[in-house]
Amino acid sequence: MKKISTLFAFLMVTAFAVAQDKYTAENEGWLVDIDQAYALSQKTGKPIMANFTGSDWCGWCKRLTANVFSKPEFKKWADKNVILLELDFPRRKQIPNEIRQQNASLQQAFKVRGYPTVWVFNLEKNTGNEGYSIEALGQTGYTATVQEFTSGVDQMIKRSAKGG
Repeated sequence: MKKISTLFAFLMVTAFAVAQDKYTAENEGWLVDIDQAYALSQKTGKPIMANFTGSDWCGWCKRLTANVFSKPEFKKWADKNVILLELDFPRRKQIPNEIRQQNASLQQAFKVRGYPTVWVFNLEKNTGNEGYSIEALGQTGYTATVQEFTSGVDQMIKRSAKGG
């Protein structure tokens, strides 16, 4: 189990909440706000699964959505196992600046260089509420089937539960 400890500064929650009302994920059931994902993860005990995507230009991202994320069996699996977080880097679609900055901070924290990249992780609030510490469970990219994708993520989660 790999532990990444980093601080990322987020803008005021109220400004982000206003922007959040106008902006939703490309995929139904996915969150776009790391604070909401953290709160739900803490409440449910599930790790966060973040999809770093270029929704309007990345061919492999579109295939991953069509072949995996849009399938009912994936949605059923996700409801039981993870909190879904979409971190989009579109070229033509406008997204609120607060979300763009949040996504860029997370992209830098995870050292994402290509799309799609999917990270599974746990978060802990840092002392004094200054950002988060990330416990990375693993990463993946494009896989062609729901079974292949969910099997890989299940292995990441199980390794974490066993302590590495």
